[in-house]
Amino acid sequence: MKPKYQIILDDIKDKILSGEYRVGEQIPTESALQEKYTVSRHTIRKAILELSNEGYLRSEKGSGTYVSSQFQSKSNRNHNKTIGVITTYISDYIFPSIIRGIEKRLKEDNYSLLLASTNNDVEQEKKALEMMLSYGVDGLIIEPTKSNQYNPNIAYYLLFKEQDVPFIMINAYYEELEVPFLSLNDVESSYLAAKELISKGHTQIGIISKMDDLQGKYRMKGYIKALQEAKIRFRPEHVLTFTTETKLDLYSNLKTFLDENRDILSAVVCYNDEVGLEVANVCRQLSISIPDELSIIGQDNSYIAQNANIKLTTLTHPQEQMGRDAADWVIKKLQGKKDLPNETYYQPVLIEGETVEELK
Repeated sequence: MKPKYQIILDDIKDKILSGEYRVGEQIPTESALQEKYTVSRHTIRKAILELSNEGYLRSEKGSGTYVSSQFQSKSNRNHNKTIGVITTYISDYIFPSIIRGIEKRLKEDNYSLLLASTNNDVEQEKKALEMMLSYGVDGLIIEPTKSNQYNPNIAYYLLFKEQDVPFIMINAYYEELEVPFLSLNDVESSYLAAKELISKGHTQIGIISKMDDLQGKYRMKGYIKALQEAKIRFRPEHVLTFTTETKLDLYSNLKTFLDENRDILSAVVCYNDEVGLEVANVCRQLSISIPDELSIIGQDNSYIAQNANIKLTTLTHPQEQMGRDAADWVIKKLQGKKDLPNETYYQPVLIEGETVEELK
């Protein structure tokens, strides 16, 4: 368990970094803090002293304690040209390729990389943002956390804007913020997936999508668009959704979903390749033949699809190119370049595999 002074120190630091206590603003008196945290004056003073040593606070005799600007000063950092990178995951799925693209481009201009991941958890995102603020990164590349939900860390992003720290988002963005971003055209990706199945004679097409991320929302939209165009009725019972928290139950939920629909569905569009391969795994357990009884399309052309036992039909994702472009955007912004694009969409391309059957 953390000592009391550390809990108070962390709370005050959070308030400074989130902008609740602004630079130059006086923080509550020692007596008020004592009352708020129900601790001794000695504990309050210990927290204030440490925050002063770290450059977050300064005390003026006879006046009070104020938020210092020292923690923002890059001259007080022992680093040279550093770009922060925050992704939801680091070693999984398409993320190693994205990070490799970022790293290669940063090296060309001698920038260092400071990496953090959130595991798609807003509390971990908050800690990552605080670390980047404390370190004083020159720029930021961020993959948003749970981008299809309200994000409680918006204040941190606004603080980066106030401090003129350029940042760009990848894969998704927060709709509440006006931010530059690079993204696959997710609507088009699922649209092309569903359209491919329709062109092969499928009319009973399901979708499995992750709904706490913007990618899932837009991939659902593309699927619906293709059905509408083909005048195929959208059926809610053909939809299976999950979130970061319920992903652990995906296997058992897929088993129920595919078993209940085994005589109805002839094909499924999957949120990504990871889900596509899980569907294939469940089909093996249920003795559903692929693609004879069920056609599957994944998305993202990830290394796991390329190295799987079954050659999954999928769609492309820019991966390393996206990472490179994000790093290039931040570097150019720091160099003072004007008229940089605020939004870039990469167009997906279908990659034929062995998991789609043409119906006779």
